Formats: sequence, structure tokens, C-alpha cells
Amino acid sequence: MIINIPENSDFSIHNIPFGIFSAEDRSPRVGVAVGEHILDLAAVAELDVFEFNTAVLEKDTLNDFISLGKEITNRVRKKIQYWLKDDHSPLAGKPELFVKQSEVQMHMPVSVGDYTDFYSSIEHATNVGKMFRDPENALLPNWKHIPVGYHGRASSIIVSGQPIHRPKGQTLPNNADAPVFGPTQRLDFELEIGFICGKDTQLGDSIPTEEAENYIFGLVLFNDWSARDIQKWEYVPLGPFLAKNFASSISPWVVTLEALKPFQVAGPTQEPKVLPYLAYEGDKNYDINLEVGITPDGSEETTVCHSNFKYMYWNMAQQLAHHTVNGCNIHVGDMMASGTISGKEDDSFGSMLELAWMGTKPVKMKDGSERKFINDGDTVTLRGFAQNGDIRVGFGEVSTKVLPAK
Repeated sequence: MIINIPENSDFSIHNIPFGIFSAEDRSPRVGVAVGEHILDLAAVAELDVFEFNTAVLEKDTLNDFISLGKEITNRVRKKIQYWLKDDHSPLAGKPELFVKQSEVQMHMPVSVGDYTDFYSSIEHATNVGKMFRDPENALLPNWKHIPVGYHGRASSIIVSGQPIHRPKGQTLPNNADAPVFGPTQRLDFELEIGFICGKDTQLGDSIPTEEAENYIFGLVLFNDWSARDIQKWEYVPLGPFLAKNFASSISPWVVTLEALKPFQVAGPTQEPKVLPYLAYEGDKNYDINLEVGITPDGSEETTVCHSNFKYMYWNMAQQLAHHTVNGCNIHVGDMMASGTISGKEDDSFGSMLELAWMGTKPVKMKDGSERKFINDGDTVTLRGFAQNGDIRVGFGEVSTKVLPAK
């Protein structure tokens, strides 16, 4: 191996995820994560080993690289895997091609033109329905027929490490007749995975489920920050607005769909039977272990959630097919988030709303404090990895500190 990769690294040779990094002596550019290092693809390009216009590797987003198409991007990934194992490859004896992850600044991997958030976990939708509506009819009549979603705000998607301020807005206190304005009292995370679109479509085109994977470049961890009290007051009749658009945080490394193929599994049985345009063949869910930790300011982290992406009722192929069935066009870099990923067990719920059951069951921290929702000074960290025998492919983490309201 050209460079040492620690055992159980998220960034094994089976992964090779793409991202944008910069260092003291390197402008923002494309790299791949390899163990604790980054392989600088702009520097590799100077060896004249690629068969495409390598100017795309010097850009500060992956959009142009992704636009080359999977035939090229997959070939780049496979070449890197081969080179890393070959002691006589173009990478051999060239330590200047690598930089330590601990010594770089990570950037937003893509320029996100549009962003859609789905609501595709039946456990999460059922829990929310029990809290806010009739427990006997927790799911709305449309939920098992369409992948429900809403159009979110692309401009406020940020990369891991960038702090956020507690948002302000209108809320309606219990037993009050009129709303008040101020910082949210119920700031929450949502454990999600986002996928990044890898091909453009034209207005009027639709993507069938059997072709959807050709339009998905890769996945990131996604924290869909939510202000629950603001959301409760505003969401009828048109859905989330200020409760969601203040920030969403993503992990910096984009794990390709091809790297995740060994972890495909069957999804839950869909009853009633879906309409033909949502029908699909094969395994379209992914067995990706997920966890969330909360670190109070000056204290140690407490893991509050263990979940898995395989629980999703609606899969990514169905989400993309539904999103485009009316002719809605998509562009390279567009992001689609899964919706909160909750399982059946109490510790697998993917939000504080569910974990603390709307504040009635506070979650204990290691320092003795309790959390009903997220406090100022807390850092919330999402992690994810897939493992199949010796093959491990991980996402690293998305970590965000909450600062007081401005």
C-alpha cells in the first residue's frame, strides 16, 4: 500500500470519497480521503495520468468534475484504488501528493442549486403524527402512496465545522391567544442522509426508478436543523419555512453510490402496492449504521441515537422518480435529503423531538445535565459507516456547534 490506512478507517481503499479541501500552500481543490490523509487530485493531474480536462480538479466545488459523468468519475476512483495498491504506480515515492486531514480546511463539496427534503421514515412520520395529531391515525392518507417532501433552502446548507446561531421567529406559547417573537426554545437536529444529483435533466423529463441510480453521484450525512416551536406555529397550511431554512449541515466527503453497492439491502414491504411509476426491482435500501452525539460546552460527548439508513420506507430511486414525474428538472449538485431516519427502538429515533418525546422524557448527558432539545454551546455530531465483512465505507462526521441567538 502506498500510504498507511488505519484499520476500521471510514476512508478505506473501498471508499475513495471526493471532497474540496484547502491548505496553507494549496488553494481549494478536489481531493479524495484515504485513511487519515487526502490525495490531492489537482497535484496528481500534473503527472499527466488522466484522460480528461483536469482543470475541473482545480475548482472550488465538485460540480464540474461530477458533470464529466460516471464513466469518467468511476474510472478516476478505480484508478486511485489500483494506484494505492501498486508500489510502482504514479503515486509511489511522491509524499507531496498527500496532505494530512488534520492540516486542511474542508469546504462545501458542491454548489447546491436546489434542495428538497423528504419525509420517508415511517417510524419518524408515525411518531410525529402521534405527538401532533390523532395517535390512532398518525400517518396522513397520502403518506403510503407518495414520498412526501418539501422544497427547502439551498443557500443555508453549510459544511461540517461551521457553527450556527440559534434562530429566532414567531411561536405560540401554550394557552396563549397571540404569538410572541424570540429565539426558539426547541432547537432540534434531524439525522438524515442527503444524495447529490449527478446529471442534468431537461424541463419536462422524468427519471424512472430503474434509471435513478445513474442520476445520483453520491451521499453525505445531513443534519436538517429544526426549530420545533416555530414549526408548530407556521407549518399549517404550507409546511416548514423559518423552522427549517436557517441552516442544514452536511459532511464534507461525498461517498459515491458505487462505493456503497456492497451494502444494498431490501427495504420494508410497501403496502398498499405503489403506483407503477414508483415500482422498482432489486435492493434499493442501504445498510448504513448511523449515530448522533451531543457534546455540551466544556464536557464530554454523549451518544443519544443509533439508527440505520436501511429503515427508510421510501428509497432514493422512488424519491427521484416522484420528484421528476411531473417534469421537474434537476441539475448537477442539487441535493435531496432523506428525512429523519428513525428506527423502531427508542434509542434509534433520529431527533430530540422523538428521543425526549416532545420534552416529556429528558435525555441524560454524561455530565449529569439533561436535554429536552439542544442547548446553546452544544455540539451535535452525526456519524455513519457501512460494514460488510472486511469492507468498511464511512462518511466521517458532520459536527456543528450551536451559538446563542444574534
